[in-house]
Amino acid sequence: HLSSLSALTHSFTPRRRLRSVPRTIYWSVFFLPYFIVFLVLFMGIVFPSYTHRPAHYNELRQLSRKSTLPGRANSRNEKVFIAASIYEKNGELTSGAWGKSVLDLVDLLGPANVYLSVYENDPDALTRKSLLKFKKGVTCNSSITIEDFDMSTLPRITLPSGETRIKRIAFLAEVRNRALAPIDKAGVQFDRILYINDVNFDPIEAAQLLFSTNVDSTGRANYGAACAVDFINPFKFYDRFATRDLDGFDMGIPFYPWFTSGGTATSRNDVLAGSDAVRVRSCWGGMTAFEAKWFQDQAPFDRDSSSTQTPSSSPNPNLNLAPLRFRYSEDIYWEASECCLVNGDLQYRRSGVGMPADSGIYMNPFIRVAYDTTTLSWLSFTRRPERLYSLIHNMLNPLVGFPHNNPRRTEEPGETIKETVWKFDDPVAAFKPDSTNEQRSGHAVEASRIVEPGGFCGGRFLLVMHETPEHGKGKWGKINLPGPPA
Repeated sequence: HLSSLSALTHSFTPRRRLRSVPRTIYWSVFFLPYFIVFLVLFMGIVFPSYTHRPAHYNELRQLSRKSTLPGRANSRNEKVFIAASIYEKNGELTSGAWGKSVLDLVDLLGPANVYLSVYENDPDALTRKSLLKFKKGVTCNSSITIEDFDMSTLPRITLPSGETRIKRIAFLAEVRNRALAPIDKAGVQFDRILYINDVNFDPIEAAQLLFSTNVDSTGRANYGAACAVDFINPFKFYDRFATRDLDGFDMGIPFYPWFTSGGTATSRNDVLAGSDAVRVRSCWGGMTAFEAKWFQDQAPFDRDSSSTQTPSSSPNPNLNLAPLRFRYSEDIYWEASECCLVNGDLQYRRSGVGMPADSGIYMNPFIRVAYDTTTLSWLSFTRRPERLYSLIHNMLNPLVGFPHNNPRRTEEPGETIKETVWKFDDPVAAFKPDSTNEQRSGHAVEASRIVEPGGFCGGRFLLVMHETPEHGKGKWGKINLPGPPA
C-alpha cells in the first residue's frame, strides 16, 4: 500500500508543478498592468517629482493671484528686457495662447519695468495683421519688428568642393540678435533678460524663473542664466542640441532625468535631488532668463549704490568687452547651437575660464513649457511619477551610446590646438553622398586653431540653409563630413 502511494505521488506531483508554471506566467502577465498603474499612482501621490515647490515660489504665485495690480509679481521692480524671435503661420502665435501669455507676463512684471522686443521675418499676410493687432495690446515700451529678411546680409562659407552655402546657425544667431538689438537704445539699465521661443507657458512660472531660481540669502535670484525645460510631448524633453551637463556632456535619452551618469553626474544628481537650480554647462529650454549686464553696455549708466543691478557671483567680472551676442562657429565642419555658445561665452566672461566649477548656468525643472497647449496642460500630471524612469534611463543610455564623445569638450579658450585633418585629392568627388574609397583618397595634413569658448557645445557636421530646390527639401539641411578611405 505504501509503495503504491509513493508511486502515485511520484507520477502526479511533477505534472501538477508543470501545470502551475503557465498559470504563474498567466497571472503575472494579467496583474502586471495593474501593478504598474498602482506604482505610478503611488509614486505620483506619495513621492511626486517637481511638484512641491519651495515656499518662495508659492509666495510669488499667491502675490500674482490675489490682486490685479500691475507689477504684483515683481516686488523689487527689477527691469526686464523680454526678447522673442519667432516664426508663425497665419498669426497663430501672436493671436493665440503665446501672445496672451506674453501680455499677461508684462502685466505681472509691471509695464513700467518691462521692454518687449518681438522680431519676425518674412511673415505671411495674416501674420502681419496679427502682429499689428498684438502691438496695440502691448502696454509697455516695445519694439515689434516685421521685416523681409535679406539673405545676402549673412556670411557664406566655402565648402572644399568650391560651393558656397549659408550656415543655419548663422541665420538663427542673427535673428536672435535682431530681437535683442533694441536693448542698446532703450536707455534703461536692465536687471534681467528673458528670451522666449515659440512655446506655450504659464506667465507666473515665467516670473518664477526670473525671480525665484537659485535665490540667495537676501531672497534675490542669483544666476548668469536660468532655463525652463521644454517638452515636445508630455514626456519628451526637446532642446537637446543646446543643453550640456556640468561636465560638458550632451544629453541622455530625452526623458527624465534627462542627463547621463557620465563624468561626475552632477547635473543628473541635482535633478534626482529635486533642485530648482540644476547645475549645467548650458541650457535653453524654450525660455531663458539672463543676468542682463553682460548683454548691455554699462558705460552710459551711473553705477551707484541705489542701482538695482543684480550683483554678479563672478570674482572678476569683465564688463569692458563688447556686450554678449549670439554667434555661430566659423569652423566649416563644426556646428554648435547659438544658444549653447552664448552660455559658453557668458560663463567665460563671468569666470575667465572655459569650464568653471560654478558655471552660473542653471536648469529649473519646476518651470516647464511646451510647443502646444495640450502638452502644456499635461505637464503637471506627467511629471509626478517620473522618478520611476531613472533606473531604466540609466540602463539605456550606454546601450544607445550616450553621452557622445566630443574631442573639444574640455579645451580651454585661448589655447592653440594642433590637429591632423584629412585633405581630399578631389573634394568634389569626395563630398558626393555615394563617394567611394577611391574618391575619398587624399593625405593627412597638420592644422592649428585657437580655441573659443563653448567647445563642449559642438559636433563634427555642417547645418545649412536650403536656398534653392536643388539643395533639398525643407528649409534646413545637414552635411556630414566624409571620412578618409576605410
